[in-house]
Amino acid sequence: MRLRQKRLIITKAGIVCCRGMKIAMLAPIAWRTPPVHYGPWEQITSLLTEELVKLGVEVTLFATGNSITKARLQAVCLLGYEEDRDINAKVWESLHISECFENAREFDIIHNQFDFLPLSYSRLVQTPVVSTIHGFSSRSILPVYKKHNIDGHYVSISNADRAEELDYIATVYHGIDLGQFTFNDNPQDYLLFYGRIHHDKGAKEAIAIAQALGKRLIIAGIIQDENYFRQHIQPHLKPGKIEYIGSVGPERRNELLSNASVLLHPINFKEPFGLSVVESMASGTPVVAFNKGSMPELIDHEQDGFLAENIDEAVEMVKNIGFINRKACRKKVEDHFSKERMCQNYLAVYREILNR
Repeated sequence: MRLRQKRLIITKAGIVCCRGMKIAMLAPIAWRTPPVHYGPWEQITSLLTEELVKLGVEVTLFATGNSITKARLQAVCLLGYEEDRDINAKVWESLHISECFENAREFDIIHNQFDFLPLSYSRLVQTPVVSTIHGFSSRSILPVYKKHNIDGHYVSISNADRAEELDYIATVYHGIDLGQFTFNDNPQDYLLFYGRIHHDKGAKEAIAIAQALGKRLIIAGIIQDENYFRQHIQPHLKPGKIEYIGSVGPERRNELLSNASVLLHPINFKEPFGLSVVESMASGTPVVAFNKGSMPELIDHEQDGFLAENIDEAVEMVKNIGFINRKACRKKVEDHFSKERMCQNYLAVYREILNR
């Protein structure tokens, strides 16, 4: 691999940037980068890419052709396959990934945000590959990660989402753009569920909590399981009581989160991270979440939110949500989950790999 001279620059604020470093950022192609409304992997890829560019890193973003970036965009697939269902996902994923690895010699590092498939290309190139593991869809994908464990560089997005069979170079928490979230210390009297409409995310449980309290609940998010929606959500919908408003873009998301009295996050799986949790807290809105997966890493119980074991506990915690200081919620995100902090942590990962 060709070695390039890279200059480390430390600013007065203590921020480290690396001029001359060349990164290939391999995004998923389910959605545009950044997404119009839904697409958490694409959202994180976009935030990291733009922050790296701001610090002087040369980034080539491999993403859909309609993506928006200040990096150099390289694309073979015009639209995301979730945006155009006529697109054959497997075909265009293969073309997309191979486009990146066929140009590997141009880069110091390939940052894989695409899941396990790019790992099968990694031993065909000399350029080191960093893989952010955004979660395991099932244990059935672990053999690919295990095969490349010895020469791969794996980053977990929470300590809770680590597979004991794998080695990790770091845990890097997701960061958000705090400028997109308006702090509000005077919320309205409604509960919010913001996430995929799927058993894992607990929309059914959110409805049960709201009904037990007699409070209005707004539900926002893509319908990922149509049967689940028809059986467990649709029968309860009633204007002014339980309302489903669909998937929302950044402006509407900001409005919903900042005005909610609480975000309900009664998950039924070990969630790897939970972007909606930190987005809610950035708005000052505390979260009542089921105590699973990464939730204890995001929420300090009774300080900036509540961790419940079941619906009954969640109901009681919502009754006490007024004891949570909304400013503490915002401060938590500023200190731990900003896009700037995320970027610096990834730069540390890149430097460690290149110094080896």
